[in-house]
Amino acid sequence: MNADRLPPVAPEVTATLVENLSPRLRKRLDAAVTKLGARTTRRDGDTVTIEVDDETELRLHAPGGVVATTDAITCGCLLAPACVHRAAAACAAPAADLVPEPVDRPTAEVPDPASVTDLAAASATAPAPVTDPASATDPAPVTDPAPTPALDSVPSPEVASPDQRAAADALWSAGAAVLEAGVDGAGAVTQSALLRAAHTARLRQLPRASGAALSVVTLLRAARAGDPSYRTADLVTALAELLGTAHRVGTSSGAELAAVRGRARRPYSPDGSLRLYGLFTEPVVTDSGHGGVRTWVAGSDGRLFTVGDVAPGGVGRALGVADRAVRLGDSALTHRELGRAGLAVAGATVSPDGRLGAGKGVKAVTARGAAWTEPPLAALWETPPSEQVTRALRSTSRYADPDGGGSDLLFLDVELLGAVRESGGSCLLARCAGGVAVRLTVADDDPALAHRDNVTLLAAAPGTRLRIIGRLVPAPHPRLTLLACSHPSGEGTIDLGFDRLRRADLPDPTAPVHPAPPRPGGTGAHSPLYLLERRVEQTVPAGRAALGMLGDVTAETRRIRRAGLPTAAGLLTALCASAARRDRDLFGRLLPADTDGFASYWLAAARYTAAVAESLCSAAWEPTQEGVR
Repeated sequence: MNADRLPPVAPEVTATLVENLSPRLRKRLDAAVTKLGARTTRRDGDTVTIEVDDETELRLHAPGGVVATTDAITCGCLLAPACVHRAAAACAAPAADLVPEPVDRPTAEVPDPASVTDLAAASATAPAPVTDPASATDPAPVTDPAPTPALDSVPSPEVASPDQRAAADALWSAGAAVLEAGVDGAGAVTQSALLRAAHTARLRQLPRASGAALSVVTLLRAARAGDPSYRTADLVTALAELLGTAHRVGTSSGAELAAVRGRARRPYSPDGSLRLYGLFTEPVVTDSGHGGVRTWVAGSDGRLFTVGDVAPGGVGRALGVADRAVRLGDSALTHRELGRAGLAVAGATVSPDGRLGAGKGVKAVTARGAAWTEPPLAALWETPPSEQVTRALRSTSRYADPDGGGSDLLFLDVELLGAVRESGGSCLLARCAGGVAVRLTVADDDPALAHRDNVTLLAAAPGTRLRIIGRLVPAPHPRLTLLACSHPSGEGTIDLGFDRLRRADLPDPTAPVHPAPPRPGGTGAHSPLYLLERRVEQTVPAGRAALGMLGDVTAETRRIRRAGLPTAAGLLTALCASAARRDRDLFGRLLPADTDGFASYWLAAARYTAAVAESLCSAAWEPTQEGVR
């Protein structure tokens, strides 16, 4: 049974069913979830039936597409309704992300990432950890600055209510429990605690923290089910977002508190009339088996928008959908045609991430497009690469404001230098403005798509000058995935996932160009930051205890300090010491582990490594001295 075949279940329903189980049945819950996963299901309208055995059926009734009450899950076994089957079915189904009632509160931008050279700033999202007195290199605890007395004429900034603080504390405890247990130990019972905390946070008008908790549950289930699309880095990010947001609820005020609270999702908002110009179309193929396309367009003011069509079907669907009409107003343009044409849209609606809505009130007609060298599109290439990277990093940051929008695309004028070998294969090296050497990689290696063949042909034409569009890959050296480029002849553009270049399209080879690797200084290409990053990631699969058994990390911290990262070295020492620390009472019995203290250190390390990685990426794109001259 695939979990996608079950209707989503409201978090409070799952939490209630698990909480009502006896201790004996709770121990059997994970096995029951696995057993139900092997059973067949059938759907009849709003009801999904699972065959528990030859004589017993389990039904999930989901009017409106969501199982909203505990009574909507019924079982025909003799122990029902106190059986384990109902809770197992709820745990096996996706968690419904219900949207809370919107509240009229101001919103604000989330502050920029903390300074990567200051521990206090790097760990500002975590409560002050208790420093191990035995470790002289542990970072000092972080304390909130003393409040400044408000003048009578200045109203005090809004702070979180006691109910919101209590909800945030419950989220923190649930997240810390996941770090304590790791993926292997975070079964259905641990997940139900997260779901209960998420439900309470939603009722207390904390949608951002609630959504983070649901993301953690979804990723935990994917990890435990062996989902091929699961990545440990995603769960690290989700856990750090959950813990950081939960902590900041109690320490923020005013506009910062409004950003920490978040707001109920408003998928699309009105944006009036838009004049749009096509840029390119890219295939979308996911590890979960979905496929389709995304067409990028730009407004007359330079804003970027997308029109997408993604559904189950894989790469075959992506190839077919590219030549289907876009779902936007009365336009008859296909996705690939829109990538080179234009649209005039009335009654436009736009999501926070730039997706164009296709509601009944949206009207769209075909209009003239613009070449990449003509206004308004030409302006996209006029921004210096380093400024574009700064903007893209705000969008791709692991802890970006969910409502911040933005794009991770870069628009560069480059000169191709040829192929360069690297671990795992080869890529295309190019030089952009400022003399920066950029590694251009393949967006998708599927042989049905044209990416790999096109990049291989371009690598055989050093000296060719192109105008390109790529997606930033955060790395210690300049790197992006190549999505589209101008035609080598200078006329038209190439969607590198769909259009196939021919050797005849390339100019005659010029004198050989000897590609130079990115400059060694200042890029952080060999930074030992990964020594801290891998400890942060190792905690998630196996839990705190596994990290505590790693032993002495003196050699690693010494190497980090030699690289000029004393804060990282201090965090690594403190993290591993906290993981291994277990105090005893007067009778020599082990006391419970300090899960809150360990979660504080882990959060500080996770946020610090993310901030340093972004800083190294940004620095790598600064113009070289040769480029400045």
